[in-house]
Amino acid sequence: MKKYLLSIFCAVLLLPGCDYLDMVPEKDIETVESIFEQRTKAEAWWKGIYSDLNTVMTDIRSNISYMGADEYVTCLALYNSDMYGLDGLKVADGLQMSQKPYGSLWYRMYIIIRNCNTFLENIDHTYNIDEDDRNWWKADVKAVKAFVYFELVRRYGPICLIPQNMPVDLDVSKYQLPRQPVDTCFKEIVNLLEEAMKYMPMHYQRLSNNGHTFCLEALYALKAKVLLYAASPLFNGNVFYSDFKNKNGELLFNKTYDRNKWLLAAEAADKAIEICLQGDRKLSSGYSAKKTKLLNTMYDIENTTFSRFDNQEYLLEWKYVSGFHTFTLPRLVGDNKNFEGSALGCLSPSMKMVEMYYTEHGLPIDADNDWAYGNRYKLGSESSQLYENVIPLNTSVVNLHLKREARFYASIAGDRMYWQRGNNTLQDDYNLLVQAHKNEEPWGTQADIIVSNTWQNINGYWLKKHLFSWFPTQGYANNLQGIETAAIIRLAEVYLMQAEAWNEYLETPDDRVYNPLDEVRKRAGILPVREAWRSYSNNPTKVESQVGMRDIIRQECNIEFAFEGHRYWNIRRWLIAPQEMNQKQYGWNILGTTYQSFYNNENGPVVVWSKNKFVAPRDYFEPIDAEEILISGMVQNPGW
Repeated sequence: MKKYLLSIFCAVLLLPGCDYLDMVPEKDIETVESIFEQRTKAEAWWKGIYSDLNTVMTDIRSNISYMGADEYVTCLALYNSDMYGLDGLKVADGLQMSQKPYGSLWYRMYIIIRNCNTFLENIDHTYNIDEDDRNWWKADVKAVKAFVYFELVRRYGPICLIPQNMPVDLDVSKYQLPRQPVDTCFKEIVNLLEEAMKYMPMHYQRLSNNGHTFCLEALYALKAKVLLYAASPLFNGNVFYSDFKNKNGELLFNKTYDRNKWLLAAEAADKAIEICLQGDRKLSSGYSAKKTKLLNTMYDIENTTFSRFDNQEYLLEWKYVSGFHTFTLPRLVGDNKNFEGSALGCLSPSMKMVEMYYTEHGLPIDADNDWAYGNRYKLGSESSQLYENVIPLNTSVVNLHLKREARFYASIAGDRMYWQRGNNTLQDDYNLLVQAHKNEEPWGTQADIIVSNTWQNINGYWLKKHLFSWFPTQGYANNLQGIETAAIIRLAEVYLMQAEAWNEYLETPDDRVYNPLDEVRKRAGILPVREAWRSYSNNPTKVESQVGMRDIIRQECNIEFAFEGHRYWNIRRWLIAPQEMNQKQYGWNILGTTYQSFYNNENGPVVVWSKNKFVAPRDYFEPIDAEEILISGMVQNPGW
């Protein structure tokens, strides 16, 4: 039985999983004190903390933020699979529970906090380490502890703060700690980050084998992110939780809105950008070896999700425990050159996300005067060479796939769109045309019905994002080196934090809002935001108001960080989750054997999933395991 904090504090020794523990001499007892006598063992402890945190954060199966929003649809075979267990899909359907919650991190994160505290309490006794390294390691572990606190706060709201480990011989009641008000939690996180800044190296100052650790740029970016959350509606004047109290009556949320919190977030984001630009961090852009401008921009965008600790846009990155390729690679049955037996091909981008991406002008599809929104489900064609090798020219293609921005084409594969699935040779062209009609086309379903017991793409879309176009589908995993990393924080996020925070603080947006937003748009190959809206939109004054720019910035965030686990958090901190999540999911008629039947006779997509559910305000925060609540004596989150 879990013992929540009791087990954490009372345990004689909770060590990270390090190989050195297997080398304790016979008849010798390894203690915390003896471990921290030597640099090598202290360093192993430090690395063990990261190993534990990495395991928690970058497993797309158990980290519910990856799948827990409305970005994906899948078949029943994967949804119900015990083997693959994508917990977030169940959370998206309102099936979270307080008994054994999906994706629960509470207990595991407090073990990491204990190991951080143990490190901080003992590293000063390590004799063969110089003071510069000692100070750096301590700063880094403080940063890790701040990160863990932040992850707990955005999942659970008020948490227990543990400034140091508690002795094991205290009365049991002393371990039953109360939850702290969210403002207190945010303050402690910021304090830890600021303490760490004095001794933290810049990214370029670290050795390559420390690429997984914090750098100064990541510290400043995380501070800005923490303050952005503290300023956001979920935590800033949230009336839903105005009566949420500890058992002693202490209020855990401040129900008074504080506009100045946005100023703190904006200034922190400004500083983070300044630090990043002083170093070697920059947006991935400038590729020029492809045939067209669009293909080059698509390649730049593809590289925003590819790193082996060598992407200049990444501020903090950790190795994937489990990645996307098993679920999203196309399952091309019958194509002997491109079939991959381990590929399921059934985790699809939702129609909502397909329509989220902009037009070629950088506008929502319902706002561009040059884009026929009302005809988006009808068939058209493309003749411009600008779209060569992206869309088949002079061929029937649904209008929804035409004249879209580069991020759309870099991230989404749909019927009659090209998808580069390997490097071309004189003999083989790996720029595959997606042909998704039933039976005779390799991307189409082989079944006569929507089945529940095998892998089936149920909406006619595939996710390109997170898959590398230069690796062929067949044998894809053989090309991975096991060091591909997930972007925990990348530079584009800091620019968008700047834009959002300044927009919320200022009464009227100015260059402090527009300029950082345009940095991201420039890399995406679209027009600056004011030029796009004033020249091509059906609402040219939208960019002039705070409310208008709020919508624009939020859509930019949804697009730039689609399928990266950001939308799950954003729709919560913006307090818009019920409106977004309680909707049916749509797609094409995958049983269609012709253009007309596949596209539902041009009448629009059909319902493919109708289980998504969000109960407000209950689902804004995850439940703490009911057993741990019983043992610890804490208050549970409202609604659970």
